[in-house]
Amino acid sequence: MPSSPSSLPGPTHAAAPPPLLHFDRVSKWYGGVIGLNELSLVLPPGITGLVGPNGAGKSTLMKLATGQLRPDLGQVRIYGHDAWSAAAKRHLGYCPDVDRFFEEMSGRQFVRAMALLCGLSRAEARDRTEWALEQTGMADRSERRLRGYSKGMRQRIKLAQALLHDPDLIILDEPMNGVDPVGRIELQELFLQLAAGGKSLLVSSHQLEELEKLTEHIVVLARGLKVAEGTIAAIRDLMNDQPLAIRIDCDQPRHLAAALLRLSDVLGVELEGERVVARARQPQRFFRELADLVLHEGLNLQHLETLDCSAQAILDYVLKGRR
Repeated sequence: MPSSPSSLPGPTHAAAPPPLLHFDRVSKWYGGVIGLNELSLVLPPGITGLVGPNGAGKSTLMKLATGQLRPDLGQVRIYGHDAWSAAAKRHLGYCPDVDRFFEEMSGRQFVRAMALLCGLSRAEARDRTEWALEQTGMADRSERRLRGYSKGMRQRIKLAQALLHDPDLIILDEPMNGVDPVGRIELQELFLQLAAGGKSLLVSSHQLEELEKLTEHIVVLARGLKVAEGTIAAIRDLMNDQPLAIRIDCDQPRHLAAALLRLSDVLGVELEGERVVARARQPQRFFRELADLVLHEGLNLQHLETLDCSAQAILDYVLKGRR
Protein backbone atom coordinates (compact mmCIF):
# COMPACT_ATOMS: atom_id res chain seq x y z
CA MET A 1 0.00 0.00 0.00
CA PRO A 2 1.51 3.39 -1.01
CA SER A 3 2.46 5.71 1.79
CA SER A 4 0.28 8.70 2.43
CA PRO A 5 1.85 12.11 1.72
CA SER A 6 2.05 12.82 5.45
CA SER A 7 4.10 9.66 6.04
CA LEU A 8 6.72 10.39 3.36
CA PRO A 9 10.05 11.64 4.65
CA GLY A 10 10.56 15.32 4.10
CA PRO A 11 13.51 16.80 2.24
CA THR A 12 16.77 16.90 4.14
CA HIS A 13 18.87 20.05 4.26
CA ALA A 14 22.53 20.09 5.16
CA ALA A 15 23.29 22.39 8.08
CA ALA A 16 24.92 25.63 7.04
CA PRO A 17 28.61 25.76 7.98
CA PRO A 18 29.51 28.15 10.79
CA PRO A 19 30.90 31.56 9.76
CA LEU A 20 34.62 31.86 9.20
CA LEU A 21 34.91 34.64 11.81
CA HIS A 22 32.02 35.48 14.14
CA PHE A 23 31.91 38.03 16.95
CA ASP A 24 28.73 37.46 18.95
CA ARG A 25 27.94 40.41 21.30
CA VAL A 26 31.54 40.66 22.40
CA SER A 27 32.70 43.04 25.14
CA LYS A 28 36.21 43.50 26.48
CA TRP A 29 37.35 45.71 29.37
CA TYR A 30 40.78 46.88 30.51
CA GLY A 31 40.04 47.67 34.13
CA GLY A 32 37.57 50.54 33.96
CA VAL A 33 38.24 51.20 30.25
CA ILE A 34 36.11 49.47 27.63
CA GLY A 35 37.90 48.13 24.58
CA LEU A 36 34.86 46.70 22.75
CA ASN A 37 31.21 47.12 23.62
CA GLU A 38 28.78 44.34 22.59
CA LEU A 39 30.27 44.03 19.12
CA SER A 40 28.66 41.61 16.67
CA LEU A 41 30.32 40.90 13.35
CA VAL A 42 30.33 38.16 10.72
CA LEU A 43 33.25 38.49 8.33
CA PRO A 44 32.16 38.21 4.69
CA PRO A 45 34.26 36.62 1.93
CA GLY A 46 36.92 38.74 0.30
CA ILE A 47 38.62 41.77 1.84
CA THR A 48 37.16 43.81 4.70
CA GLY A 49 38.73 47.08 5.82
CA LEU A 50 38.78 47.93 9.52
CA VAL A 51 38.98 51.67 10.22
CA GLY A 52 38.59 54.04 13.13
CA PRO A 53 40.55 56.61 15.12
CA ASN A 54 43.18 55.73 17.72
CA GLY A 55 41.50 54.07 20.70
CA ALA A 56 38.50 52.95 18.65
CA GLY A 57 38.99 49.25 19.45
CA LYS A 58 40.72 48.01 16.29
CA SER A 59 43.67 46.45 18.13
CA THR A 60 41.35 44.84 20.68
CA LEU A 61 39.24 43.34 17.90
CA MET A 62 42.28 41.89 16.18
CA LYS A 63 43.74 40.48 19.41
CA LEU A 64 40.41 38.82 20.17
CA ALA A 65 40.15 37.43 16.63
CA THR A 66 43.67 35.97 16.84
CA GLY A 67 43.15 34.49 20.30
CA GLN A 68 45.63 36.78 22.08
CA LEU A 69 42.79 38.01 24.30
CA ARG A 70 39.60 36.38 25.52
CA PRO A 71 36.32 38.29 25.68
CA ASP A 72 34.79 39.27 29.00
CA LEU A 73 31.33 38.78 27.47
CA GLY A 74 30.21 37.12 24.27
CA GLN A 75 31.99 34.71 21.96
CA VAL A 76 34.63 34.97 19.23
CA ARG A 77 34.67 31.93 16.97
CA ILE A 78 36.50 30.81 13.84
CA TYR A 79 34.55 28.10 11.99
CA GLY A 80 32.70 27.46 15.24
CA HIS A 81 35.87 27.05 17.35
CA ASP A 82 36.86 29.43 20.13
CA ALA A 83 39.35 31.86 18.61
CA TRP A 84 42.09 31.01 21.14
CA SER A 85 41.89 27.27 20.41
CA ALA A 86 44.38 25.34 18.30
CA ALA A 87 41.53 24.22 16.03
CA ALA A 88 40.73 27.87 15.24
CA LYS A 89 44.35 28.89 14.69
CA ARG A 90 44.80 26.25 12.00
CA HIS A 91 42.58 28.46 9.82
CA LEU A 92 44.25 31.74 10.79
CA GLY A 93 47.20 33.71 9.45
CA TYR A 94 48.25 36.85 11.32
CA CYS A 95 50.51 39.69 10.22
CA PRO A 96 50.97 41.95 13.26
CA ASP A 97 51.92 45.61 13.17
CA VAL A 98 54.60 45.22 15.85
CA ASP A 99 57.87 43.44 15.01
CA ARG A 100 58.96 40.49 17.13
CA PHE A 101 61.88 38.78 15.38
CA PHE A 102 64.97 36.72 16.21
CA GLU A 103 67.18 39.43 14.77
CA GLU A 104 70.24 37.20 14.20
CA MET A 105 68.27 34.95 11.86
CA SER A 106 68.01 35.54 8.14
CA GLY A 107 64.55 36.13 6.70
CA ARG A 108 64.54 32.64 5.20
CA GLN A 109 65.60 31.02 8.49
CA PHE A 110 62.87 32.86 10.36
CA VAL A 111 60.09 31.90 7.94
CA ARG A 112 61.27 28.28 7.87
CA ALA A 113 61.31 28.18 11.68
CA MET A 114 57.72 29.43 11.70
CA ALA A 115 56.79 26.72 9.19
CA LEU A 116 58.24 24.03 11.45
CA LEU A 117 56.33 25.49 14.41
CA CYS A 118 53.16 25.09 12.33
CA GLY A 119 53.82 21.35 12.38
CA LEU A 120 55.03 20.98 8.79
CA SER A 121 57.63 18.37 7.97
CA ARG A 122 61.12 19.59 7.04
CA ALA A 123 60.43 19.05 3.33
CA GLU A 124 57.04 20.78 3.55
CA ALA A 125 58.54 23.63 5.58
CA ARG A 126 61.24 24.16 2.95
CA ASP A 127 58.75 24.17 0.07
CA ARG A 128 56.22 26.40 1.80
CA THR A 129 58.94 28.82 2.88
CA GLU A 130 60.16 29.26 -0.69
CA TRP A 131 56.58 29.71 -1.92
CA ALA A 132 55.78 32.33 0.74
CA LEU A 133 59.01 34.24 0.10
CA GLU A 134 58.31 34.25 -3.63
CA GLN A 135 54.75 35.48 -3.07
CA THR A 136 55.92 38.40 -0.94
CA GLY A 137 58.84 39.42 -3.16
CA MET A 138 61.51 38.35 -0.64
CA ALA A 139 62.98 35.27 -2.33
CA ASP A 140 66.11 37.10 -3.51
CA ARG A 141 66.57 39.12 -0.30
CA SER A 142 65.95 36.54 2.39
CA GLU A 143 69.57 35.58 3.17
CA ARG A 144 70.26 38.88 4.95
CA ARG A 145 69.95 39.03 8.73
CA LEU A 146 66.69 40.45 9.97
CA ARG A 147 68.41 43.15 12.02
CA GLY A 148 69.50 44.78 8.76
CA TYR A 149 66.04 44.79 7.14
CA SER A 150 64.14 47.95 6.30
CA LYS A 151 60.64 48.41 7.69
CA GLY A 152 59.13 47.41 4.37
CA MET A 153 61.18 44.20 4.22
CA ARG A 154 60.17 43.33 7.77
CA GLN A 155 56.53 43.77 6.79
CA ARG A 156 56.96 41.37 3.88
CA ILE A 157 58.62 38.72 6.07
CA LYS A 158 55.75 38.97 8.56
CA LEU A 159 53.30 38.48 5.71
CA ALA A 160 55.27 35.49 4.43
CA GLN A 161 54.99 33.69 7.77
CA ALA A 162 51.26 34.42 7.89
CA LEU A 163 50.73 32.62 4.57
CA LEU A 164 52.79 29.49 5.31
CA HIS A 165 50.00 27.11 6.33
CA ASP A 166 47.52 28.26 3.66
CA PRO A 167 44.98 29.77 6.12
CA ASP A 168 41.40 30.62 5.16
CA LEU A 169 41.44 33.80 7.27
CA ILE A 170 44.28 36.33 7.11
CA ILE A 171 44.36 39.22 9.57
CA LEU A 172 46.63 42.12 8.61
CA ASP A 173 47.40 44.95 11.01
CA GLU A 174 48.68 48.02 9.11
CA PRO A 175 50.38 45.86 6.42
CA MET A 176 51.43 48.83 4.26
CA ASN A 177 53.39 50.63 6.96
CA GLY A 178 56.91 51.41 5.76
CA VAL A 179 56.42 49.83 2.34
CA ASP A 180 57.55 51.91 -0.66
CA PRO A 181 55.03 52.86 -3.41
CA VAL A 182 56.08 50.04 -5.76
CA GLY A 183 55.91 47.55 -2.90
CA ARG A 184 52.44 48.77 -1.97
CA ILE A 185 51.17 48.07 -5.47
CA GLU A 186 52.71 44.59 -5.35
CA LEU A 187 51.14 43.83 -1.95
CA GLN A 188 47.76 45.16 -3.09
CA GLU A 189 47.90 42.79 -6.05
CA LEU A 190 48.80 39.92 -3.71
CA PHE A 191 45.92 40.70 -1.35
CA LEU A 192 43.47 40.85 -4.26
CA GLN A 193 44.87 37.58 -5.60
CA LEU A 194 44.42 35.91 -2.20
CA ALA A 195 40.81 37.16 -2.00
CA ALA A 196 40.11 35.94 -5.55
CA GLY A 197 41.43 32.54 -4.47
CA GLY A 198 38.81 32.28 -1.73
CA LYS A 199 40.67 33.75 1.25
CA SER A 200 39.03 36.18 3.66
CA LEU A 201 41.17 39.14 4.67
CA LEU A 202 40.61 41.60 7.52
CA VAL A 203 42.85 44.62 6.98
CA SER A 204 43.31 47.36 9.56
CA SER A 205 44.77 50.56 8.16
CA HIS A 206 45.06 54.28 8.76
CA GLN A 207 45.91 54.76 5.07
CA LEU A 208 42.33 54.94 3.87
CA GLU A 209 43.19 55.78 0.28
CA GLU A 210 45.19 52.56 0.10
CA LEU A 211 42.29 50.68 1.68
CA GLU A 212 39.90 51.96 -0.99
CA LYS A 213 42.08 50.32 -3.64
CA LEU A 214 41.58 46.96 -1.93
CA THR A 215 37.92 46.89 -0.96
CA GLU A 216 34.64 48.74 -0.78
CA HIS A 217 33.53 46.84 2.33
CA ILE A 218 34.52 48.51 5.60
CA VAL A 219 33.78 48.23 9.29
CA VAL A 220 34.02 51.49 11.24
CA LEU A 221 34.76 51.43 14.98
CA ALA A 222 34.56 54.30 17.47
CA ARG A 223 34.97 54.07 21.25
CA GLY A 224 34.59 50.30 21.18
CA LEU A 225 31.38 50.38 19.16
CA LYS A 226 30.72 49.28 15.60
CA VAL A 227 29.21 52.47 14.21
CA ALA A 228 28.91 51.42 10.57
CA GLU A 229 29.45 48.43 8.30
CA GLY A 230 28.98 47.90 4.58
CA THR A 231 30.26 49.20 1.29
CA ILE A 232 31.49 52.76 1.17
CA ALA A 233 28.61 53.64 -1.17
CA ALA A 234 26.01 52.01 1.08
CA ILE A 235 27.28 53.82 4.17
CA ARG A 236 27.25 57.08 2.25
CA ASP A 237 23.63 56.45 1.23
CA LEU A 238 22.68 56.13 4.91
CA MET A 239 23.87 59.69 5.45
CA ASN A 240 21.62 61.53 3.04
CA ASP A 241 21.33 64.50 5.37
CA GLN A 242 25.07 65.10 5.17
CA PRO A 243 26.00 67.58 2.42
CA LEU A 244 27.88 66.15 -0.55
CA ALA A 245 30.31 68.17 -2.69
CA ILE A 246 30.00 67.70 -6.46
CA ARG A 247 32.38 69.20 -9.05
CA ILE A 248 30.85 69.69 -12.51
CA ASP A 249 32.64 70.71 -15.72
CA CYS A 250 30.32 72.61 -18.03
CA ASP A 251 30.69 74.89 -21.07
CA GLN A 252 28.21 77.32 -19.44
CA PRO A 253 29.34 77.37 -15.79
CA ARG A 254 27.50 80.57 -14.79
CA HIS A 255 24.26 79.35 -16.34
CA LEU A 256 24.64 76.02 -14.54
CA ALA A 257 25.45 77.71 -11.22
CA ALA A 258 22.34 79.91 -11.39
CA ALA A 259 20.16 76.91 -12.29
CA LEU A 260 21.59 74.81 -9.44
CA LEU A 261 20.76 77.48 -6.88
CA ARG A 262 17.08 77.00 -7.72
CA LEU A 263 17.18 73.37 -6.53
CA SER A 264 15.88 72.90 -3.00
CA ASP A 265 18.66 70.54 -1.92
CA VAL A 266 21.54 72.77 -3.04
CA LEU A 267 23.16 74.53 -0.10
CA GLY A 268 25.73 76.53 -2.02
CA VAL A 269 27.58 76.90 -5.32
CA GLU A 270 31.13 78.03 -6.14
CA LEU A 271 32.75 78.77 -9.50
CA GLU A 272 36.25 77.45 -10.25
CA GLY A 273 36.95 78.65 -13.78
CA GLU A 274 34.96 76.40 -16.08
CA ARG A 275 33.95 74.24 -13.14
CA VAL A 276 31.08 74.48 -10.71
CA VAL A 277 31.30 73.02 -7.19
CA ALA A 278 27.91 72.49 -5.54
CA ARG A 279 27.13 71.28 -2.03
CA ALA A 280 23.85 69.43 -1.79
CA ARG A 281 21.78 67.40 0.69
CA GLN A 282 19.96 64.20 -0.20
CA PRO A 283 22.43 63.07 -2.93
CA GLN A 284 20.12 60.56 -4.59
CA ARG A 285 17.35 63.13 -5.02
CA PHE A 286 19.85 65.80 -6.07
CA PHE A 287 21.25 63.69 -8.90
CA ARG A 288 17.74 62.96 -10.21
CA GLU A 289 16.94 66.68 -10.18
CA LEU A 290 20.30 67.49 -11.78
CA ALA A 291 19.54 65.15 -14.70
CA ASP A 292 16.16 66.83 -15.23
CA LEU A 293 17.77 70.28 -15.00
CA VAL A 294 20.45 69.46 -17.59
CA LEU A 295 17.83 68.26 -20.07
CA HIS A 296 15.50 71.21 -19.44
CA GLU A 297 18.25 73.84 -19.72
CA GLY A 298 20.05 72.16 -22.63
CA LEU A 299 23.37 72.14 -20.77
CA ASN A 300 26.44 70.21 -21.89
CA LEU A 301 28.30 68.55 -19.00
CA GLN A 302 31.83 67.30 -19.72
CA HIS A 303 32.61 65.77 -16.32
CA LEU A 304 30.97 65.17 -12.96
CA GLU A 305 32.85 64.12 -9.83
CA THR A 306 31.88 63.67 -6.17
CA LEU A 307 34.58 65.13 -3.94
CA ASP A 308 33.93 63.57 -0.56
CA CYS A 309 32.89 59.96 -1.09
CA SER A 310 36.33 58.64 -0.19
CA ALA A 311 36.84 56.32 2.74
CA GLN A 312 38.37 59.21 4.67
CA ALA A 313 35.32 61.41 4.11
CA ILE A 314 33.01 58.55 5.06
CA LEU A 315 34.99 58.00 8.23
CA ASP A 316 34.84 61.68 9.12
CA TYR A 317 31.06 61.73 8.60
CA VAL A 318 30.42 58.58 10.61
CA LEU A 319 32.62 59.60 13.50
CA LYS A 320 31.23 63.12 13.78
CA GLY A 321 29.98 63.56 17.34
CA ARG A 322 31.47 60.22 18.50
CA ARG A 323 34.99 61.40 19.30
